[in-house]
Amino acid sequence: MRHLNYSHLFYFWNVAREGSIASAAEILHLTPQTISGQLKLLDQSVGQPLFERAGRGLVLSETGRVVFEYAEDIFSVGAELANFVRSGAGGGPELLRIGAVSTMPKLVVQRIVAPVMAGEHAVHVRCVEATLDQLLADLALHRLDLVLSEQPMPAGIGLRAYNHRLGQSGLSFFGPRKGAAATRRGFPASLDAAPMLLPSKHSVQRRHIDDWFEAQGIAPEVVGEFDDSALLKAFGEAGFGYFAAPTVIEDEICRMYRMAVIGRAPEARESFFAISPERRLKQDAAVAITSMAREDLFDAAS
Repeated sequence: MRHLNYSHLFYFWNVAREGSIASAAEILHLTPQTISGQLKLLDQSVGQPLFERAGRGLVLSETGRVVFEYAEDIFSVGAELANFVRSGAGGGPELLRIGAVSTMPKLVVQRIVAPVMAGEHAVHVRCVEATLDQLLADLALHRLDLVLSEQPMPAGIGLRAYNHRLGQSGLSFFGPRKGAAATRRGFPASLDAAPMLLPSKHSVQRRHIDDWFEAQGIAPEVVGEFDDSALLKAFGEAGFGYFAAPTVIEDEICRMYRMAVIGRAPEARESFFAISPERRLKQDAAVAITSMAREDLFDAAS
C-alpha cells in the first residue's frame, strides 16, 4: 500500500463506529451501495478484508481492529485541528482533555477542575471516566492531556508518563443531622456495629478506611458497597448508613446531601495525583489545575 485514501478510511471509520453500512450511509447522506464500493477499494488497498460477516451484520477483522484504532486517532486529531482553526487559530478556548479515575470522588474532581473553568483564561474541558489502566492507555495515545487519580501511576508499566502529586486529605465521617450530636460524642466507638456504606473493595479509599477501622478496633455493619461515590452519598442521604469522604469536600457534602460531620480521621490520609505525558507541564490549563489544587484545595485541608 503506497498511498492511503483518507476518504475510504473515513467511510470505513464511520461504518465501524455505527455498526452497519446502512447506519453509516444514513449519517453520511450517501447510499449504502456507495459506501460498500468505497470499503471494497480500501480492502484492495490494504490487501485483506477489514470486516467479516457475522450473521446479517459486520464485525471488524483482526486487521480491521488495528486500522480502526489508527483511524480513531487520525480523525480525533483532525476534529481538534478543525476546532482550532474555527476558533481563530488559537483565539478560542484552550481544550483540556481530562481523564478521572472512576473510583475518585466526583466532588474532588469538581473541586480540582472548577477553578480553571471559572478563571479568566477561557478553557474548554472534556472529561471522561474510566479505570486507571484505561486512562493511562488513552494518555499514551495522546487522547488525554491529564489523568486525575487517587494513586500514582504504577512503576514498571513501560509508559512514558509522570506523576504530579496534588496533595493529601484526611477522611471525614458523615451521618444524618438528626442524632449527629450523640454519634459525634461517642466517635469513633459509636461507629462499631453501626450501618456503614463503603466504596468498593478495589478502590484506594476503601483500603484507607479498612485500615483505619482495624487500627481503631471498630467493626461496623457494612450494608452497601458502591463503585460510584455519588450513588454512595445518595444512599447516605436517604438514611441507609454512615459513610466517609475526603475532608476537603466535607462542606459540599453537608450542604448538598444534608448530612452532618460526626467525626474526622486525619491520620487516614488519601493522596491525589495528576498524571501527564511530560515531566514538566506545558499546557497552561494543566499547570493551573495542579498549582491551584496544591495551593487552594489540599493546602487548606492540611
